[in-house]
Amino acid sequence: MFRTKRSVLVRRLWRSRAPGGEEEEEAAAGELGAAAAAEARAHVCGGGRGCCPGKAGRGGRASAGAEAELKALTHAVLKRLKERQLEGLLHAVESRGAARTPCLLLPAKADSRLGQYWYPLPVLLCKVFRWPDLRHCSEVKRLCCCESYGKAHPDLVCCNPHHLSRLCDLESPPPPYSRYPMDFLKPTDCPDSVPSSTETGGTNCLAPGGLSDSQVLQEPGDRSHWCVVAYWEEKTRVGRLYSVQEPSLDIFYDLPQGNGFCLGQLNSDNKSQLVQKVRSKIGYGIQLTKEVDGVWVYNRSSYPIFIKSATLDNPDSRTLLVHKVFPGFSIKAFDYEKACSLQRPNDHEFMQQPWTGFTVQISFVKGWGQCYTRQFISSCPCWLEVIFNNR
Repeated sequence: MFRTKRSVLVRRLWRSRAPGGEEEEEAAAGELGAAAAAEARAHVCGGGRGCCPGKAGRGGRASAGAEAELKALTHAVLKRLKERQLEGLLHAVESRGAARTPCLLLPAKADSRLGQYWYPLPVLLCKVFRWPDLRHCSEVKRLCCCESYGKAHPDLVCCNPHHLSRLCDLESPPPPYSRYPMDFLKPTDCPDSVPSSTETGGTNCLAPGGLSDSQVLQEPGDRSHWCVVAYWEEKTRVGRLYSVQEPSLDIFYDLPQGNGFCLGQLNSDNKSQLVQKVRSKIGYGIQLTKEVDGVWVYNRSSYPIFIKSATLDNPDSRTLLVHKVFPGFSIKAFDYEKACSLQRPNDHEFMQQPWTGFTVQISFVKGWGQCYTRQFISSCPCWLEVIFNNR
């Protein structure tokens, strides 16, 4: 019996639904190996939820009855779509968001009932294809590439699950595995300053060890960029500073249709096997976006990233948290208004160090902190330093 093209697309979409949490964790453990799995367990010292509770607290796939109900509801929704819409949705799902795919615009008021819950269509499709534990639209954030971005009450809303990201929940602080005194990365084997040519043609000097004070951005007549990005492998900066003018920047190692800062094209002299392994796991990397309320980081890769920012923590705190951000999650990594209100610490110990209120540090795959052998980010295999223009 011949199947129509629409029915084939619907069947392929259902087969591409998100796996259950247990299956996903076992696969990840197999890829990373025993050592990395042990490190992953260290992320939840004390059994805390971390900043992305949906990922950490996910159970296995639903029971057979719930699975059948979800399948029937999903098929009912998909069968209402046009063939062109089904093809676009399938392309987005099978590419895991790597490809540029159009918005899937559907009636904003169309909700679907699953068990005792009513789900808006964007949440339902995200639940099916990305996050099985998703419950509410307040748990997701629309990406700036989406036509529905910034629209409060549109008649049509985008339901492309890869035009949304999962929000990190910072109201419940992560466990104390990452709480440690401020590290300012001042290796003794580095010169006093490291001159670097920026993409704008000027020359900036990074502070010792690569920490960049906001003054590095204060070049006369240069107001075009809102941040610069430096890529590091352990204590060595690789490549030139990358100056960012566009509101959104993709930073990746290998991304189909990628346009931005490609780490895979940088020549590295680092022969460390760990560095090479982590470089290969950066994959789709991250998306850095300047928005009205601050700068957001979206983890597009298949592995966690780790972020430290002065605006993510209590301004009176003498320590900074390193926040773990799971794949598919977003976090507001920098808040301009909060950064401007921060004062330099009065403590003499901290006054001897450069102030990093306008700097965010991001490591790929490997974290750092008290529960790690890596106490400082300069020991991480691959990491980024994002220095914001404070003007």
